[in-house]
Amino acid sequence: MERRLAAILAADVAGFSRLMGADEAGTLAAVKAARKQIFQPLIAQHRGRIVKLMGDGALVEFASAVNAIECAVAVQARMVEANRDVPAERRIDLRIGVNLGDIIVEGSDIYGDGVNIAARLEALAEPGGICVSANVYEEVARKLDLAFEDLGEHELRNIVQPVRIYRVDTGRQSADDPASRAAGRKVAAAKAPGRSARPSIVVLPFANMSGDPEQEFFADGLTEDILTELSRFRDLLVISRNTSARYKGRAVNVQEVAKALGVQYVVEGSVRRAGNRVRVTAQLIDAETDRHVWSERYDRELADIFAIQDEVTTAIVATLPGRVEAASRERAARKPPSSMAAYECVLAGKLLHHRSTKADNAEALKLLDRAVALDPSYAHAHAWRACVLGQAWIHGFLPDPEGIQLRIVESLRTALALDDNDSDVHRILAAVHLTYNDHEQAMYHQERALSLNPNDDLVVVQQGEILTWQGQPQEGIDWIKKAIRLNPYHPQRFWGHLGRAYFVARRYAEAVEAFRRISMPDHLVHAFLAATYAQLGDAAAAAEHAREVLRLDPGFSIEAYATTLHYKNEADLAHHREALVTAGLPADARAG
Repeated sequence: MERRLAAILAADVAGFSRLMGADEAGTLAAVKAARKQIFQPLIAQHRGRIVKLMGDGALVEFASAVNAIECAVAVQARMVEANRDVPAERRIDLRIGVNLGDIIVEGSDIYGDGVNIAARLEALAEPGGICVSANVYEEVARKLDLAFEDLGEHELRNIVQPVRIYRVDTGRQSADDPASRAAGRKVAAAKAPGRSARPSIVVLPFANMSGDPEQEFFADGLTEDILTELSRFRDLLVISRNTSARYKGRAVNVQEVAKALGVQYVVEGSVRRAGNRVRVTAQLIDAETDRHVWSERYDRELADIFAIQDEVTTAIVATLPGRVEAASRERAARKPPSSMAAYECVLAGKLLHHRSTKADNAEALKLLDRAVALDPSYAHAHAWRACVLGQAWIHGFLPDPEGIQLRIVESLRTALALDDNDSDVHRILAAVHLTYNDHEQAMYHQERALSLNPNDDLVVVQQGEILTWQGQPQEGIDWIKKAIRLNPYHPQRFWGHLGRAYFVARRYAEAVEAFRRISMPDHLVHAFLAATYAQLGDAAAAAEHAREVLRLDPGFSIEAYATTLHYKNEADLAHHREALVTAGLPADARAG
């Protein structure tokens, strides 16, 4: 056997069977034309060897990974040009996978894991997209002016070891190359509508407005820190520092920059020093609508410049993703569910899930099932489907509880296998394990989530929530307060978490203050308020909230409610139960 190291490119036509079913003769003609006019000439130009053509697919060998990637990008750019005037349902969109590895050569054919991995990567690529292995990324990242999105490790069929996969961002070619830039934008626009439309963002270099060259390092450091911390949010596609740095010191048009880089959102800001104070301003712009989504100003004493840098970075990074998600949700709300991409389905599903009714839960599950169908490799979608199924299981929204539990486990396993480095996947895993009262596994995944993204307010607040359930309410209070400070736009449920922590800590007056910040309390909040007032000795207020509980939920009983509580210590559960009894709520449904 002859062996050699080679870069292998595998390509096929996305949705080929559908295209053939709609127009067999036209599809075959279009595929042949694309091969003859685009694919084969570019392979030759980049010194590749076509190993074989297989129906709608192709296998190509290159001696250089750089040549392989340059060829792949050029092919996708040319395909976008060819598809410009073609209706979306008739476009020939290629998916490309590239791997660098050992191959076995037999005559003109090639075999081995090096080939198999390339084929698996091609299957994971989105229409118009390119996926590469870590071997390729390490070889070309510093040699080509391209940006890559780390998709994490994946278990590939019939491949023993997990493979780390990167997506080539064909919308981020060199800003100095108008042809590449334009081609990149068209490739990004040609993505199939069923794929994830996750938000993309660029952080422009913060401007030093001080007139003090010594403050330049502070502005640069702040920009780099914000970029680094935003990259922890797996649902944000963040433009690399090398690309955004090109705009340093230049007066730019935000919409033009966004178009050039193929992003939806732009962050820009400035740093100004005056005496012993420093002022940092930051703003988030929706480039598609030219609308300011969020802006903030931070004034600090210039005592420890590095501490200020950390503090301001944390405040900005904790707020931005939530503002981006809110803006994306507004955009998704204007679309019918049938036209939503996977990311938008997850956004809508999250919103419905938080309403906690049977009808909303059923609709959320439909949307998350659709998200998984649109993008089977989307770890977030699998994790949120498990979360919604968990809600249905807890509240009895669906029949067959045992079957639901199996579906929950399956979704969680899939999410974890797809992306073990997604903090939100671990956060949801922690929450689901908590519903099973598995405190050990809940804390394992919670700590993993916190290590992956300590600036996510949802992860931080959940740290406080879990500590409270585990009998450490004082530590829980500190974490929940931190989450509230991190994100001034936090959901109202944060006040509920804080109120419960105060209640468990026997700090009842502060618990009432927290619960009263919830503008539209449900029967569960009223139950907590009834218990809290009972502990304060205010029988009239306790009775008032107990009546409100039974008005909102006539079938409420303490024993049924207790099954939804996750106290690790029996003493904490007994404390809560006794407070509800004192408030006059029924012990069981018959008593009501």
